[in-house]
Amino acid sequence: MSAPVAALVGLLSMVAGLATGHLVGGFISPTASPFLAVGASAIDLTPLWLKDFAVRAFGSYDKVVLLSGMAAVVGLIAVVAGLISPRSRTPGLVLIVVLGVIASVAVLSRPTAGSLDVLAPLVALIVSAGTFAFLHRLGLLSQPQTAGEVVGMPRRTLLAGSVAVAAGAGIAAAGGQLLVGRSGLEASRKALGRIGPTVTAPPIPPGADFAADGSPTFITRNPDFYRVDVNLTLPQLRTEDWKLRIHGMVDREVTLNWSELTSRPLIERAVTMTCVSNEVGGPYLSTANFTGVLLADILKEAGMAPGADQVYTTSVDGWTCGTPTATLVDPVRQAMLVIGMNGEPLPIEHGFPVRMLVPGLYGFVSGTKWITDMEVTTFDAKRAYWLQRGWGQRAPIKTMSRIDSPGSFERVSPNTPITGVAWAQTRGIEKVEVRLDHGPWRPAELSTEVNVDTWRMFRLRGRWEPGAHIAEVRATDKTGYTQTADRAAPIPDGATGWHSVQFTVQ
Repeated sequence: MSAPVAALVGLLSMVAGLATGHLVGGFISPTASPFLAVGASAIDLTPLWLKDFAVRAFGSYDKVVLLSGMAAVVGLIAVVAGLISPRSRTPGLVLIVVLGVIASVAVLSRPTAGSLDVLAPLVALIVSAGTFAFLHRLGLLSQPQTAGEVVGMPRRTLLAGSVAVAAGAGIAAAGGQLLVGRSGLEASRKALGRIGPTVTAPPIPPGADFAADGSPTFITRNPDFYRVDVNLTLPQLRTEDWKLRIHGMVDREVTLNWSELTSRPLIERAVTMTCVSNEVGGPYLSTANFTGVLLADILKEAGMAPGADQVYTTSVDGWTCGTPTATLVDPVRQAMLVIGMNGEPLPIEHGFPVRMLVPGLYGFVSGTKWITDMEVTTFDAKRAYWLQRGWGQRAPIKTMSRIDSPGSFERVSPNTPITGVAWAQTRGIEKVEVRLDHGPWRPAELSTEVNVDTWRMFRLRGRWEPGAHIAEVRATDKTGYTQTADRAAPIPDGATGWHSVQFTVQ
């Protein structure tokens, strides 16, 4: 068999198996898909420095890059499977079996794996091996023995078989994607309509942003709100199926369903969220009006035992998070179980139907999406997902600031304002200063404050000299702390340093 034909045999066989496994996974559970399970395991096993790089380099496209890279690697292995089997199909089949075992282990190692999930990688293995054997035979029979002479059958038979396999794989993959959405999740979300709070957030006052001069709008639209998580496929959890169990070091175990949760007073608050992965000047910062139930009230009902210093929460997909108990019962902080975002039910990618929100803490220690379990415990007893990987334990959000306009290397007019945002959740921003070309610091104009848990815009007006300039910014919070110039990477507990941009006045 020629090398191109052998490579095609291997590639089509692998594609057919993975597509069929994805289809079967659609019937059972999205996490049973061999391709997605291997991807999720790759995320879990990826070294910390590489995860950090991926978020920095690709942002919200990091998962697309991961899946594309996986597809390339799987494709290369498939081609190798064909190339090592020019006459005998045995070497290629052995390699396919090895990959099938790896996929099965990946599926069964997922936190939410069920006994039926193994069917998806098993079917994928059978289809891949069967397709390889079939196409390998056609490939051997279609090879010319001498110039112009064909053994057994014309090449068009191999071509027809290959087209049939490719078409079948495409249909299976598309079917798997359609089945993932069969749960009626979006219908469940839309049926809720607008989320009406019992206690409405105060209206956003005039002057809360300088959007006309280049700052973000004060409220971030839901589609524009940043998203950082470890999910390759979004968990599928309807309100009808949602339950939250509160247990562990409590006086009484509490289980809430959707109707029991939403029958409680619903509080609406404007809160700015920040991701710990945010570099100095990074984009992972957004603000919304969140609606939810105060967690302090629920924990009070459960009755936390003395010595409990952590609330260990689990998402429906098995992701875990550890939050200091003191922050959850703090009446000033007002931690919530959130069900609404900007008047709508939570978007699916932001944790529908219920997520946790704790102002002033980075999301990796507070922001459990798709939450289904809450165990009151200690930090000594339980170590959450990111804590196991060397990230910080308590992770309060740091006082920081960012220049949004002018953008880096932008060419602007002499009277273009320098605008941006500053944040110090739970403390509030007292002052923002900007300097040009390492000169003296100048106090910037601040936008109207909404509350201490939200960002605050700043603006510095002036007439700048023509030529290249560097602008730097620093913020001071209401405790009197001024953010440090010392640069620190985001991991393990948040970046530090002054943000700067270079721009040219023309």
